[in-house]
Amino acid sequence: MKKIAFGMGIVAFLLGGLWLLQGLGIVQMQPLLCFANCEPLKGASVTWAFIGAAVLAAGGSALFWSLKPRAS
Repeated sequence: MKKIAFGMGIVAFLLGGLWLLQGLGIVQMQPLLCFANCEPLKGASVTWAFIGAAVLAAGGSALFWSLKPRAS
């Protein structure tokens, strides 16, 4: 169970960090997958900054929980 939480925590932490940086307008990337009108996000986005911060915090919590030693 801890290995699953650790793996998901790493993915969530990195993805949340990317979304936060994109939402703050620090990082700009081209879309990886396109299904319709593919336009890169230009400038800052408060919505993506909040989503990124929340996912970053959730990933950090999962990492902290998975690395915390448990009493037997």
